[in-house]
Amino acid sequence: MAMTMTGEVELPAARETVWDKLNDPEVLRVCIPGCEMLDRLSETEFQAIAVTKIGPVKARWKGKVKLTDLDPPNGYRISGEGEGGVAGFAKGGAVVALAEKDGGTVLSYNVEAQIGGKLAQLGQRLVAGASKKMADEFFTKFAAAVSPPPEAGA
Repeated sequence: MAMTMTGEVELPAARETVWDKLNDPEVLRVCIPGCEMLDRLSETEFQAIAVTKIGPVKARWKGKVKLTDLDPPNGYRISGEGEGGVAGFAKGGAVVALAEKDGGTVLSYNVEAQIGGKLAQLGQRLVAGASKKMADEFFTKFAAAVSPPPEAGA
């Protein structure tokens, strides 16, 4: 089953800060829903393990992600694939772009993915809804991670 998802989020941080955090495995591990492990293999490659539950299907995904078309601090392309055992597989990519706006940064993303196995049998609506919820959760946590700390005594 093919799936696409696009969106943008305004972040209260400078573009360079957002870029740095997008490339920090520790920040990403904390922000990715269900992420158990995220290790940097090289400057442009990561491997991850994450647990997801979509409808009745719960899976532990193991996968690799590669960054290409790097254009610091403007964006990059992410491509990867993962195996979820009996739940199936997922592979795809995303283009991530950063732009300055009103003293902060707008992060826009365009995701295209293919999923197969039990997960694909759940249907487009359920999978798309769960994917949107996970993206929203990621960006809520990521926005908190890039926000400047509150000033002491404020």
